Amino acid sequence: MDSSQEGSSYPIEAMVFIYHRTIRFKDTDAAGVVYFANVLSICHEAYEASLADVGVELETFFGKGELAVPIIHADIDFRQPLKCGDDITVHLTAQAIDEHRFSTHYRVMASTDRPAATAQTDHICITARDRRRSPLPPQLQQWLRHHGEAAAVPNPEAGDG
Repeated sequence: MDSSQEGSSYPIEAMVFIYHRTIRFKDTDAAGVVYFANVLSICHEAYEASLADVGVELETFFGKGELAVPIIHADIDFRQPLKCGDDITVHLTAQAIDEHRFSTHYRVMASTDRPAATAQTDHICITARDRRRSPLPPQLQQWLRHHGEAAAVPNPEAGDG
């Protein structure tokens, strides 16, 4: 899993996180192609791997902490079928929306130069107890600075947070 600079289809100054995966039989439907909902599941795998890549402790982040970061919107477009055995890469970037929300953008690439799918998930940070909006925690701000639009996320170490 490797990060690299990418072009204009991503937020400005984003560092792309690249997640490698092979399509498995369990991902496919009776027609032999990846079942539509499983593409979003694969995108979420990439999201989890990108969090771990910057040092986020996944068990704590997705566990019973004080904050939750649910997905509030998901959007996906399919461009070509994926089949069992296909080696894919998921190219992930993120973009801060405001102090509480961010979007994660995915390009699912197969062996061609054309994306097999593109997706976006929007997330909001809330308190787990009363479900009220909460500012993004430092670990997510760090993740956004690494994989997102740099200008949108305050950097306390640089004196702008």
